This record gives sequence, structure tokens and C-alpha cells, in this order.
Amino acid sequence: MRGLFFLLFIAFCLYLFVNVEPHELEQLIKEPPLTGQIAPEKRQSEEQAFVQSEVQMGEDIDGLASFMGEESQILLDKLGEPVRKDLSSYDYEWWVYNENLENYMQFGVSEGKIVTIFTTGSESKDDLFEVGQSYEILNNKFKFTDSITVSHQEGSYRFQLKQEELATRPLIKVEDFYVQLYFDDFEQTLSSIRYIDSSTLIKQRPYELVYRGPLVEPKELSEDNWERVEEGDARQIIDFTNIIRHRFGLSPVEWDEETAGVAYLHSKDMREEDYFSHTSPTKGTLTDRLTVGEVPFRLAGENIAAKYVDGVAAVEGWLNSEGHRNTLLNPRFTHLGVGVKEKYYTQNFIETW
Repeated sequence: MRGLFFLLFIAFCLYLFVNVEPHELEQLIKEPPLTGQIAPEKRQSEEQAFVQSEVQMGEDIDGLASFMGEESQILLDKLGEPVRKDLSSYDYEWWVYNENLENYMQFGVSEGKIVTIFTTGSESKDDLFEVGQSYEILNNKFKFTDSITVSHQEGSYRFQLKQEELATRPLIKVEDFYVQLYFDDFEQTLSSIRYIDSSTLIKQRPYELVYRGPLVEPKELSEDNWERVEEGDARQIIDFTNIIRHRFGLSPVEWDEETAGVAYLHSKDMREEDYFSHTSPTKGTLTDRLTVGEVPFRLAGENIAAKYVDGVAAVEGWLNSEGHRNTLLNPRFTHLGVGVKEKYYTQNFIETW
């Protein structure tokens, strides 16, 4: 009898092999195929990383983290109207609260719910993190790792972090959302915090990604909406730049519209001509471009970046690159113009006469 069962089992397996299509077999064994691997576009001017760990269930979650997933009305009730609303390229709108350089906050709102939060400043903290904490302390607490798997709807998405990313931008899981911890690699301290839900994290794809199931993509933007995104990124970059300068005891830089125009044209030129350099093949050096733009200056400096998920991520990249950091923290600079074209970012600093 046992031999008969064995023969029947073999016959059933042969039937599946001969008569069932591969995709039907996959459904029967309930193991979806590996559907892709994506490496993020190379970020230029250095961006940093994430870590994997998970907050133990039962640990109190308070402060900004408690806003994740809530209706946007809670922001109006607790914080009032935002200073401005900036469109992002990932299906949400940033509600920006920038009145206090010590506690800067951006809330990403999609379809009336909070899907991501970015915060920085010396007073920025909740029950889990505080800007200024050391990498060592947070690594000991959360055990950063170089791989994290995100489950979303019917898919499985594994982000793989390089060592450089793990050192500067680790990722951890907190209950049903994720937290990116941006570190100042020179100081080895926490610089900013980004809370993010699974859908938004997959849309941004900040690290190499191996996935099963459907790939979640942001909606395509019209030309007008790209302009709104670019304007918002530029404003966020000057906000964050002045927060970092304040952190190191430096005076803020003032926005300069003419310099911003020069910066924008350089980002646009890099995007359209497909290069990445401080020297344009057709427009020349920074000095050349400022002269053509009729911008008077005693001293000028430039930071450029490309392929970052957004403006604040680009600033963190500059902070962790020595040359860009020196420009960002130069005490002589008095004014700043920022220009963004899609995922190309340019900062032009000047000291006026």
C-alpha cells in the first residue's frame, strides 16, 4: 500500500511538470519568482546609507514618530498651518515648518495621510532618536545591518546597503514604518532623521533593490509639476544649509535670486547635456557663469550633486564630502542661490562686496 501511494505521488509530480505552466507552478508552491534587481543610479557628490534593525514591539513610540500614518488634520490641530507646501516627486506634498532652526520639520502628506517625515535641528528628538546622538550609541541600540526586507502588499523588497551607506545612512524598522538615520560622518553624530512608510521607501529606492512582485513606481510628473518640485527642493536646500551653518556657529546665508538663476542654468545644462562637472563644456567655469549672469562677488563657491532622492538628501551628501563640506561651512559666504533641474542640484555661494 505504501508503495502504491509513492507511485501515485510520483505520477502527480510528473503531471505537474508536463501539464502545468511555470507561472501556475509558482502559484501552487506559493513562492513568487524573483522579478528584478535594481541598483540605484550612481549618486554623485556622495550620498550615504541605511541600516536594518527593528524596534522591539512594546517599546513606546512617541514624538514625531506618532504622526506617521495619521490624517493631516493632526498637523493643523497641533502645529497650525505650515509655512509652505512643496510638491515632491514621490506622490506626496511636503508640509514645511521652518520657523525654528532648532526644530525643523517636513511632513509628507499623500491623500490626506502622513507618509513620511524629515526633521533636523538641535531640538529635534523623540523617544527613540535625538539629533546629535553618536553613531556608536545608536548602532549599539539598533544593530545596524546591511540588508533589510520590506513587505508591501503582495511583494517582497530587499534593500542591500553598501558599507559606506551603512556608515552614513542606515535604515531601521519601527513598528510598521521605517527610519533613515543620516549621520555626519566627520563628527560621527546624527544629523537628521527621515521617517518613511513602505510604499514611499520602495518608490524612492535609495539603495540596491532585489524584489519579488510588482514594482511600486511614483506617478509621472508634468513639466509644470516638475517645476514645482524643483522650486521646493531649492527652498528646502537653503533651509537645511542654514540649519547646518547654525549648528556650527556660522551666520546664515541670504537667498540671492540672480545667483539662483545661474545655479539653475548649470543644473539644467548638466541634465540636458548629460555631464556632471563644475565646468560646462559650453558655459565655462563658475566664474564665467556668474560673470555672464552679472552677479558681482568677492568670493564664490559651488556644490553640485546628482541622482539624490531629493534636496535634503543632497545636502547630507555635501556634508559628508570634505570639499563640499568646506564650501557649505565657509564663514565668508553671505549669499546663496540654489538651482534644481529634476535630480540635478547646484548651490552657488557668494561673498558680496
